[in-house]
Amino acid sequence: MNSGGIFDLESREPRLRELESRMAEPGFWDHPDRAREVIDEANRLKGWIEPYRDLTGKVTALQELAELLEVESDAEMEAEWLKELDSAGVTLEALELKTMLQGPDDHRDAILTVQPGAGGTESQDWAEMLTRMYTRWAERRGFTVTVLDLQPGEEAGIKGATLEIKGEYAYGYLRAEKGVHRLVRISPFDSQARRHTSFSSVFVYPLIEDEIEIEIDEGDLRVDTFRASGAGGQHVNKTDSAIRITHEPTGIVVSCQQERSQHKNRATAMKMLKAALYQRAQEEREKERAALEATKTDISWGNQIRSYVFQPYTMVNDHRTELKDGDVHSVMDGELDPFIEAFLKKFGGQSVA
Repeated sequence: MNSGGIFDLESREPRLRELESRMAEPGFWDHPDRAREVIDEANRLKGWIEPYRDLTGKVTALQELAELLEVESDAEMEAEWLKELDSAGVTLEALELKTMLQGPDDHRDAILTVQPGAGGTESQDWAEMLTRMYTRWAERRGFTVTVLDLQPGEEAGIKGATLEIKGEYAYGYLRAEKGVHRLVRISPFDSQARRHTSFSSVFVYPLIEDEIEIEIDEGDLRVDTFRASGAGGQHVNKTDSAIRITHEPTGIVVSCQQERSQHKNRATAMKMLKAALYQRAQEEREKERAALEATKTDISWGNQIRSYVFQPYTMVNDHRTELKDGDVHSVMDGELDPFIEAFLKKFGGQSVA
C-alpha cells in the first residue's frame, strides 16, 4: 500500500511530529485554548496515521502467510488467512470512506435542524419522526445529542427542532442528510385511513468553535424572548427564558429554550447563529453553491432527496444515489450509515442540496 495518494501520509506525518514537538515544549499549557486546538489536531492526524499503519502491517503479514501457504498447504491456517483478509478489507473500506471526509469543516460537530413542510399535523408528526431518527443514529455512533430547541405541534409532532450533535466527523457525515425528506403512509390522523404524503426539510451546519472569527453586528439582531414550551417540569413556563434571534440582513432565525437561564439560552442561540453565518460565508467564498437561503428548496413534491414509504409497501429510496432499503423501520431507528456512505462515495466532498 502506498503511503501517498488518497491517504496523503507524506504531509500528515511531518505535521504530527511538529505538533508533538510543540506539545513537549515548556509552557505548552500556559494558553489552554490554544493547547487544546493543538491536541485536537494531533488526535485527528493520529486517527489517520495509526489505522493506516496497522493496516499496512496486517497486509504485510497476510502477504507473508500467503507465500507460506503456497509452499505448504494447511486448512486451518488458510481459514485464518481468509478471516484476516476479510477484516483487512473492512478496515480498508473504512479508511477509503474517511478520505471523503476532508472538507474544511467535516471534522466538526454539527447543528441539525428539522422543519415540517405544509400539511399541518401530518408534516409535523413526520418532522418529529425524523428528529428521533437522527437522534438514534447519533446514539448508535456514540455521539452526544443535545436538544437546543423543540417547538411542539398543536395536536401532534413538532413545528421544528434543532439538535447539537457532537462526535468525530459528525458534520462530515450529516451533510449527506441536507434536503427534503418525503414520507408516504396511511395517516394515523385520518379517520378514513387514507394514504398521505408529507414533507420535512433537514438543514445541517458545522458547529463553529471560538477560534473562528465571525463578526456579528448587534445592530443587525432582533432578539425576542418567550416562554419555553413542552416537557421540562413546572419551571418551564414561568419565565420568558427562551430566546429567538433574527439576523435581519440574512433573515436567519435561531432559537433556544434548553436552559432555565435566559443568559445561557442567548449564548447558545448566538453559537447557533454563528454556525449558520459561517456556513453561509463558506458557500459564498467557495462559489460552489448558492447562498444559504437559495439552498432552501421548497419543502414539497419533486424536491425530495429521499423517500420513506410505509404503505402500500415498505421502501426507503435515496433519489441521489438510487440506494434502496426495504427495511424502513430499521432506517427510522437510526440505520442510516448505508445511505450516508453511498452519498459520500458518489459525491465525496460536494454538498448536494
